[in-house]
Amino acid sequence: MKSYCFKAAAVAAALSYSFVTHADGWPSWEPETAAVPFVFTSDSMGLAVGMAGVLKGAGQPQAALLGAGLVTDKETWLAYLGASNYIIDTDSRWLFGAELYSAEFKQFDYYLGEATRNDSVADDATIADAAESQYRISARYILPLGAAETQGIKAALRPERPLSGHTPWTSGVTSLEFRPFYQSREFFDLATDDPSFNEAESVWGLETRLDWDNRNNSRNPTTGSRSQFGVTYDPGSSDHASWWKWELSQSWFWDIGALGEIFDQQVMALNVYTGDTPSWNSTESVNGVDTLRRPPAYAGTRLGGLYRLRSFQSGRFVDRAALSYSMEYRVLPDWQPLSDWPVFNWYDVPWWQWVAFVDIGRVAGEYDLKTLHQDMKWSAGGAIRFQVEGIVVRTEMAWGSEDSLFRVMINQPF
Repeated sequence: MKSYCFKAAAVAAALSYSFVTHADGWPSWEPETAAVPFVFTSDSMGLAVGMAGVLKGAGQPQAALLGAGLVTDKETWLAYLGASNYIIDTDSRWLFGAELYSAEFKQFDYYLGEATRNDSVADDATIADAAESQYRISARYILPLGAAETQGIKAALRPERPLSGHTPWTSGVTSLEFRPFYQSREFFDLATDDPSFNEAESVWGLETRLDWDNRNNSRNPTTGSRSQFGVTYDPGSSDHASWWKWELSQSWFWDIGALGEIFDQQVMALNVYTGDTPSWNSTESVNGVDTLRRPPAYAGTRLGGLYRLRSFQSGRFVDRAALSYSMEYRVLPDWQPLSDWPVFNWYDVPWWQWVAFVDIGRVAGEYDLKTLHQDMKWSAGGAIRFQVEGIVVRTEMAWGSEDSLFRVMINQPF
């Protein structure tokens, strides 16, 4: 069994959203902090020791900073810092944030070139040392539709909201987000005889994302849906061709009620994800050489990791196109003893959730729905999730045809 602790996505602050200041100019809110140390061991990373922490109300009442880092006895290390929900003024519809991630992995399993294709096997892995980084800033505009028509950004910041319809014009929060990014992966003394592996060490570009969030709760949705469509474009540089891809993620949630005195809540959740790289087979000249307009594997259309095909490591499968389905059965047990347990009683933990899930999916060299539904890979597993100081922490175990993985992460997978 392998175990990993990965970087987190940006997190919304769990505060009441008041922008009032006292007469002397000092803000009416006080920042809140929480930190959690962790230790784990794995075949690939060895013994790891780390810390994760959050600062809520970081400079503004609705803003948050999240940081995490770890080191291992194999000299692997990673660090992450995320900032979210910053505003220019209270009348603005813009929310700003940033994510900074940097890591160095020693003797780690990587899948490169043909080893990322759907017909590859686990033994195709290459063991290598590599440095990875990802830097992103975000500017999210809340459109004057649905719940945000009169409430503005407050509708986007509240974790709970009533659903009032089934279209973006009548319900939910619709936003348009611009995310400039820089991403890199550099190998040290890489030895591979795969001629299909030839990727740029770094890329940069812009991801534009349209999001309609019509869930009744962003931390623990029981009804509603969420639709996300994104387009990523890299204009290219002197060492790689330009490329672009699109991705679509659609989630639904159904409340199926309580189960006597056993479960206070039962929810079925379904996610469908698909993506394509239309520039895949076209070429352009780079330094006088015709070059395929394809992203490197670390920035391409991928399956495996924290959200899709969870028994496979991040980026296990990469190709022009991808399709995946995830279904979860989520319950809130009536039994909730966490406030009496050591460590947990240091924090505000109003609920925990038990989850059973299954994922299926595959990648392909062309966007063809018939092909994408053949020879699909699968994962299945269970998870325990907690709301800790307003943040959802998930621990999950996944099994599949190649391996099993245990992960610790924040936020629901969808």
